[in-house]
Amino acid sequence: MGHGHSHADSSEPTPEAIASRKRANWLLAGVLVPLGVLTIVAMMLMWPSGSREGISFASPYQAAPGVTFDTGKIQRVVQESCTQTGQADASQSGSTPAGSECTFAFTEPDNGGEPVKVVINPDVAKSHGVDVGDSIRYLNLSGVQGAAAGTGSPSYVFVDFVRNVPIALLAVLYAVLVIAVARWRGFRALLGLVGAYAVLVSFILPGLVEGKPPLLLALVGSTVIMIGVLYFAHGFSARTSTALLGTIFGLGITALLAAWATDAANLAGVGNHDAATLINMSDKISISGIILCGLIISGLGVLNDVTITQSSAVWELYELAPNTSARKLFTSAMRIGRDHIASTVYTIAFAYAGAALPILIIVMLYDRPLAEALTSAELSEEVIRTLVGSIGLVLAIPVTTFIAVLVVKATGLKRADGPSTVGADDVADTGALAAAAAVVGSERDGRPDAGHRTGEAGPARPGSRRARREAERHKE
Repeated sequence: MGHGHSHADSSEPTPEAIASRKRANWLLAGVLVPLGVLTIVAMMLMWPSGSREGISFASPYQAAPGVTFDTGKIQRVVQESCTQTGQADASQSGSTPAGSECTFAFTEPDNGGEPVKVVINPDVAKSHGVDVGDSIRYLNLSGVQGAAAGTGSPSYVFVDFVRNVPIALLAVLYAVLVIAVARWRGFRALLGLVGAYAVLVSFILPGLVEGKPPLLLALVGSTVIMIGVLYFAHGFSARTSTALLGTIFGLGITALLAAWATDAANLAGVGNHDAATLINMSDKISISGIILCGLIISGLGVLNDVTITQSSAVWELYELAPNTSARKLFTSAMRIGRDHIASTVYTIAFAYAGAALPILIIVMLYDRPLAEALTSAELSEEVIRTLVGSIGLVLAIPVTTFIAVLVVKATGLKRADGPSTVGADDVADTGALAAAAAVVGSERDGRPDAGHRTGEAGPARPGSRRARREAERHKE
C-alpha cells in the first residue's frame, strides 16, 4: 500500500548529487570562461588593420591600370604559329621555341561582345586541354596601352577554368545529405563551418600578411574556431565543455611541437612556387610562419573529431552502466579511443599523401632513396605535418577521456536506487561509437551478459524499471 511514495521519492536526485554537479559545472566554467575571455581579448589586440601597404604583385600586368579578369565560353579552338600571333610572353605561357605552335581559344565574353582570341598556356594545353563549351577566366590586357600594339604580348591570356557549377552542385549535395542525416545538428555544424572560415579569412590570413606572430595567431584563431564550432554544433553541456578542454590541450601540444619542428627541421618553403611568389610580394610575410600556422590549423578537424567522440563515448558508457567505477569506465572508453587512434592515423597519413601525389611521383621517377626523399624540401613539410598532427590527437584522447570520466562521475545525478538522471543535452547523441554498448556489456562484472549469449533474460540492471518491478513482487 505504501510502496508508491517511496518509489516516487527515489527518482529525485539527492542533495549531495546536486551539489556535486554544481561543483563540476563551476569547475568547468572556472577554466573555460577565463580562457575564452583571454582568447577574445588577444584576438581584439591582434586584429589586423587590413592595410595592403607594401604589397607588390609579381606580375605587373595583373596590377596595371585597365587590366581586368573576364570570363567567357570557348567557341572554337585552333593551333597557330606562336611567332605569327605574337605569343612571346614567357612569363605567362612558358618558353616557346621559334616555329612552334600555340593553342588559342576563340572565346565569347560573358559580358557581351565579339569573341576574343585567348592564348592557352602550354602546360594547360598539354596536360588537360580546352574544349568547345568550356567556361574560362582570362586576363584582359586590351585596356593597357601598347598591350596589343606590336609589343609581342597577347591581349587575352588564359588564367583558369570557371568551376562554379560543379562545385556548387557538390556543395548543395553535401549540405542536403548532412542535414538529412544529422538534421538540426548537421545544419548547425554547417553554419559553424562558415563561421570558422570567416575567422580564417578575416583574422588569420590578414594577420600573416601583416607579419603578426604566427604561433600566437594560430593558437588564438584556432581556439576561437573550436569554441564556436563545438558549442554551436553540439550545444552547451558538460560533455561539450569536456571535449573543448581536450581539444585545447591537443591544440597546445600541436602548437609546441609545430614551433619546435619548424625551426629544428628548417622548414623554409624553398622550392615552392607559391612561397616564392609571397616572398616577392611583401617583406612582412614569413614563409616559415605560414608553414607553422598551417601545421596547427591542419589538425583542427581531426582533433575536434576525436575529442567530441571520446567525450560522447564516456557519457554513453556511463548511461549504460551508471554504477561502473571510474577506473573501469576509463578503461572501457580507452578501448574505443585506441581504435579511433589507429583509424585516424591512417586518415591523416593518406590525406596528406593524396595531396602530395605529384611530388611523390617526381621522387619515384628520380629513383631517390626513401630516407632522402622523406627528408627533402619537397616532402618534409608533409611528413612533419602528419607526425605533429598525429602526436597531438593521440595525446588528446587519454586526456579527454580522463577529464570526461571525472566530469561524468560528478555530474551524473544518481537516484537513491542507482541510475543517473541526465539532461536532454546529455541524452542527445553526439556521435558516440555504436560499439560502446558491446564494450560495456563485456566489461560489466567482468563477464559477458548471459542473456546476450543464451537468449535468456539476463539479470535486471539495478534501478531499472524491471528491477523495481521484481523488488515489488518480492515484497508482495
